[in-house]
Amino acid sequence: MVNLLLTRMYWFMKKILTVSVAALLLAGLVYAARYRVSTTTSTKPQVVASIYPLAYFASQIVGDIADVTTVTPAGAEPHDYEPSTQDTARMERARLVILNGGHLEAWGDSVKENLKNTGTLVVSAGDSLATRQLTEDGVTGQDPHVWLDPILAQQEVTTIAQALETVDPVNALTYKSNAQDLTARLAQLDTAYATGLQSCQKKDIVTSHAAFGYLTSQYGLNQVAITGLSPDAQPSAQQLAQVATFVEQHKVGYIFFESLVSPKLSDTIATETGAKTLELNPLEGLTDDEVKQGKDYFSVMHDNLSNLQLALVCQK
Repeated sequence: MVNLLLTRMYWFMKKILTVSVAALLLAGLVYAARYRVSTTTSTKPQVVASIYPLAYFASQIVGDIADVTTVTPAGAEPHDYEPSTQDTARMERARLVILNGGHLEAWGDSVKENLKNTGTLVVSAGDSLATRQLTEDGVTGQDPHVWLDPILAQQEVTTIAQALETVDPVNALTYKSNAQDLTARLAQLDTAYATGLQSCQKKDIVTSHAAFGYLTSQYGLNQVAITGLSPDAQPSAQQLAQVATFVEQHKVGYIFFESLVSPKLSDTIATETGAKTLELNPLEGLTDDEVKQGKDYFSVMHDNLSNLQLALVCQK
């Protein structure tokens, strides 16, 4: 009886020891994996941009010299996005952080303060360009959507290139050359918009939020927005009625919606007025599907031009 008891205790203790050793080994493997991930980093300079268009501009300038990442992930709307702990860590490790400015990034001032007196340069590429003001509900806000105007976008590219030359002077000539090529492509885009929108029967566009003020001002169009600067704002019934009345009186045939926010408001106006809906992308970010399709700043801007020409009945 005693021998049987001792035998059972032996096997029980052996089982516990085996499980414990396995758990320790597993923990060690997990730790090792995490350690490898956290310590395996690129040796290239790190550049972090707040939103997609700035990241795209930066990537075209640096080529394969540096790694460019975006704070706002694909499919997220940047007006309300808050950087994660990982985002903050990436910015702290970066050589350059590119903000748009114009009060687009609610967290921009805190990032500038946190990175003050560090080795990271923070630049606001569109701050001095965001000159449009919009008043809604008695509050005046700054319109940050300068990247949608190809001429203002050229100035953002210049600012980004100069910042890169500052933090990485060894590659300054390459950055300058690539920036000149990108600026030339933006100049061609401006020409495409100017010629493509000069002979249109209509000038009024109804958008889901007020993102296209710089673009419409540049090319002689009139933007009527369902919501204000933030696409998540909820207009009152009176505001919706006013937009619907405008659509009917001015015979607006298309209501524009966006890929990153719900098309519900645009659909509502379209249903009430008999208009159709069409996408006009503010390029605040790309969706996962758009990324998979290989779309970029220029392809989306050309898609926008085609849709504007359709809605405004333009001669091509």
